[in-house]
Parts: sequence; C-alpha cells; structure tokens
Amino acid sequence: MKLVFTQKPVGLAVFGLIFAGVVSLYTGVSDLDTGQIVRAFLYGGEHDFVVNHYRLPRLVLAMLVGTGLGLSGVLVQGVIRNPLASPDLMGISAGAGLAATSLLVIFPQAPLWALPVVAIVGGLLAAMMIYATAMLTKPTPARLALTGVAISAFLSSGIDFLLIVHPIEVNTAMVWLTGSLWGRNWQQFPLLFAAVCLLIPVAFWLAWRLDVLGSGELIARGLGVHVTQVQVLALIVSVVLASVSVSVAGTISFVGLLSPHLARLLVGSKHHILIPMAALIGAILVLVSDILARGLIPPTEFPAGVITSVIGAPYFIYLLSRYKGW
Repeated sequence: MKLVFTQKPVGLAVFGLIFAGVVSLYTGVSDLDTGQIVRAFLYGGEHDFVVNHYRLPRLVLAMLVGTGLGLSGVLVQGVIRNPLASPDLMGISAGAGLAATSLLVIFPQAPLWALPVVAIVGGLLAAMMIYATAMLTKPTPARLALTGVAISAFLSSGIDFLLIVHPIEVNTAMVWLTGSLWGRNWQQFPLLFAAVCLLIPVAFWLAWRLDVLGSGELIARGLGVHVTQVQVLALIVSVVLASVSVSVAGTISFVGLLSPHLARLLVGSKHHILIPMAALIGAILVLVSDILARGLIPPTEFPAGVITSVIGAPYFIYLLSRYKGW
C-alpha cells in the first residue's frame, strides 16, 4: 500500500531544497563564515570568485539539472506506464552521452552551444532505438527496462571506443561522463534554464492527460485524449530535458528513477502534484550529491554521479525483484 503524507510535502521539499542550497554555499575547500559569504554577495571582494563564480553557479546548475532529470523521469514513467523506466536506464542518457562525448573528443574546439544540441540529437536517436527494439517483442515493464539497459551498455561501449581512439582528451571526457558539476560555471546556465522553464508548462499541460492515459488507451480515447500525440510529446519533452541535463552535468544516474518513486510515496500518483514534487526531489538529490561529492574529503572531489549510483542501484534491484513475470 502506498504511503501518502498529508502535511504539505511540497512545502517541506521546498524548505529542504533551500536548506541544501544554504549548506552548498558553505561547502568546499575554503572555510567561509556567514559574514564573508554575505559580503561576497553584496560587494564582491576577496571571496567573490569562490562564492559568486564557483559555489553559486554549481548550486543553481545542480538544482536545474535535478529538476530536468526528475521531470524527465516522471514523464517517461507516465507515458510508458512502467515504474522501471528512467532516462538513464532506458539508454537515453547514454545516447546523449555518446553524442556529446563524440563532440568533446573529435571537435574539442566546438562552441559551447553545440554540446546540448548534439546531446539532444543523441538522446532522440537512442529513444528511437529503444522503441524499434521494443516493437520486436511484447514489452513488459521489466523486459523494456532490460532492453534499455542493454542499449545503454551498447552505447557506453561506443563511448569507451572513442576514449581509446582519442586518448589525449580522455581526462576531460571522463570527468564529464562520471557525472559531475566540477568546472561548471554561468556559461552553462542560459540554455539549461531556458529549456527547463519552457518545458515545465508543457509538462503541466500533459498532467491530466497522463492521468487519463494511466486508465488505459481505450478509456483515454473515449475521453477525447489524442493518445499518440500525448505519448510522442511526453517522450520528446523527457528526452530533451534529460539530454540538456546530461550536456551540462554528464551522466548522473538514477535521479530520473528515484525522484518519481519518492514523489509518489509522498503525494500519490496524480500528475498535477506529482510533476512538481518529482522536480523538487530531483533538485534535492543532485544538490545533496554535489555537496557530498566536494565536502566528504576536501580537497578531493568525487563525481556526483557516484553518490547517486550508490543510492539508486540498490533501489533499482529492489524494483526488479518486485516483477516476477520477466
């Protein structure tokens, strides 16, 4: 039985995100007090770079990446009606990662705007591969998830091949592929912010349609929902959000899987509330992972993707164990 809290969980999630954001400003090699952080905000000065050009952009980007991945996960689960679906497990993140890695190692001087564009193309191609493969067999939830894992592994082998053929750029690519916000700054902000802000209203437009679709395609058509249009639009929005997030932070795993599940536990399955809750939880997961990544053993920094994998992999195994028919 699902556990649904009634004490304003969205408000608690917002408070948790604000609290994590404040902690993020204090976390790092430089030990700053509140006065130094406030003075850096107001006047710049000695700690201007650390606060305004290192910690603050990482904070903002972590929230936006987590929001994008959380929204992507809830949409792909809603349209496929598969609790095992997520952009990284379905191979979408790997497709975006392969395309972006190809650009990084083959055309290292490419303009910054080209990376998210190439990542989106890679994510869409990966989604098409999954769809074509699924049509060959009767897709059950676990089988579809395992198909995505297989395609993800295939695409990841392409990434490994690129790194072997182009060893000079291996360090830059590896930091990016493990999922990290290290070295990110305000340059990555505009496109990611625009994508998230433009696609959130689309996600809300899809909300009640996904609720109706969850009752079955025949019922949805009877209620006037254009099923194919909703499915295609939801998948495109999911792929774009995941791909743009991957283009900024690399392959941060399991956020798109965990966020919708935790959101359903807290607020139920109605998409009008599930969508903002999944976005908030995704933002919290990525931000907390980034805090732990740079705060556990400073000055050593772990990739944030390692932290999310440690949390998400056991949960994915638990979900697989619940499906006996695959």
